[in-house]
Amino acid sequence: MRLAQANPPTVTAKRAGRQRAGRAQRGSCPQPTALLAWYDRHRRLLPWRAAPGERADPYRVWLSEIMLQQTTVNAVAPYYARFLARWPDLRALAAAPLAEVLKSWAGLGYYARARNLHACARMVVERHGGNFPESEAALRALPGIGAYTAAAIAAIGFDAPASPVDGNIERVIARLFAVAAPLPAAKPKIRRRARALVPAQRAGDFAQAMMDLGALICTPKRPACSLCPWNDGCAAYARGNAETYPRRTPKREGALRRGAAFLVRRADGVVLLRTRPAEGLLGGMTEVPTTAWSADFDDANALAGAPRFAANKSKRGTAWRRVAGVVRHTFTHFPLELSVYVAELAAGAPAPAGMRWVALADIGGEALPSLMRKVLAHTLDQQARISPRPAPPAPARAAYRSA
Repeated sequence: MRLAQANPPTVTAKRAGRQRAGRAQRGSCPQPTALLAWYDRHRRLLPWRAAPGERADPYRVWLSEIMLQQTTVNAVAPYYARFLARWPDLRALAAAPLAEVLKSWAGLGYYARARNLHACARMVVERHGGNFPESEAALRALPGIGAYTAAAIAAIGFDAPASPVDGNIERVIARLFAVAAPLPAAKPKIRRRARALVPAQRAGDFAQAMMDLGALICTPKRPACSLCPWNDGCAAYARGNAETYPRRTPKREGALRRGAAFLVRRADGVVLLRTRPAEGLLGGMTEVPTTAWSADFDDANALAGAPRFAANKSKRGTAWRRVAGVVRHTFTHFPLELSVYVAELAAGAPAPAGMRWVALADIGGEALPSLMRKVLAHTLDQQARISPRPAPPAPARAAYRSA
């Protein structure tokens, strides 16, 4: 078998690299007009995005940007549609009870966003007459709105010359200018570079074009550089190493935390739930009772943290049984493993202080975070395999698995 000669492809590749580098050295600079022309042809159709020529609604821009933090477009789309159908404007959302907002948010994760969303809506109504302020500084004074979100609302909602820098735009800028410093140290330089590119006209379209460029062309892996409207001015493309940008400082993974969760069912078809404290992780959300979560959790002592019930007529304590396996979940700063214990009580047994009984068929209406949905699904699956008791109705079981 004859081997293909290596020299011709190597020479060709070197020549192409020299040509790209030559274009970059001649001072080719990314032109906003080139990107906007590309955007006019290839813009994504997103439910929160105004049609060409239409003015964006700041409420919809804000709602979508809060939901999209740390979450994908595909995951956000159904939540956004439900929110908008239920609360079509800022005043409607501000008038809603926080508990209802949390229920509608359940499964989307990062629940502080939902609490801040509600607080922000109320503040805009109370202090700004129900209209978002247009300046970045005023927007940043609102709950849950940081530098990126303020710039996005100002640019997209009001066409102000602001420069939002999300993960997509960060990647585009790092490659355009071959930013050598790793993230997060490179963030200030990337923001300055991005701000310098914002055109005087169509700032909102330009911001969305940058987002689309990162999502469709300048992707994390295998970027389609040959299709990029800015490839002539891209330093990383000229060097032939676009995939190596942005560079990152390795993250330290948080230590594993462990704990126990307790699922209690009564014979009359209800389960024991409680509401977490308003502040902190999963604040205000619904959960089955759990122990504290810690790196040094000892499962041998798990039942010391179980809910306590009044003694039954036989004077026996609550009979707990551990479910096989564990429930795993990853938060932003640490992974978690929960062992799960179940108990069965007689109909009519009172709930411990601070807890409540909820009908199994009504679980889907609770503000259950994804972790608790995993706990319920895991437990009910196990019980279905080993218990002669009929499985819960299909609609209720489906509720546990919805994200």
